Amino acid sequence: MFYCKTIVHIENTDFLMHVQDLQGVGITDELALAGFVALCSGSLKKPVQSQLVILGSMTIGGTITKVEELASVLQVCLDSGAKRVLIPMSSAVDISTVPADLFSRFQISFYNSPEDCVFKALGVE
Repeated sequence: MFYCKTIVHIENTDFLMHVQDLQGVGITDELALAGFVALCSGSLKKPVQSQLVILGSMTIGGTITKVEELASVLQVCLDSGAKRVLIPMSSAVDISTVPADLFSRFQISFYNSPEDCVFKALGVE
């Protein structure tokens, strides 16, 4: 079981993030970056931009990992109604594998760090 507990104290409010391995796949060394963004969004009381998809994950140490099969992932984003996509800079090398008509359907932004991702997701660039 994987367990992660994070508490943020903002204006005497506690936010708790509890992560469990519900599917029994074992301990992971990565966390979804979207979960980190959600925690920051709640603590700052600032919503994430609408129709936004955050691709990528980060290690527990904060290193951003590359998105595998970027073209397929972007197709799922399109099918789900996304208009904006945040992509880790480490995945920029795979842009050439994405068909131009698919890539042009999104407002794409790249991020370099978890903090950069939070700023862009919350529209605080």
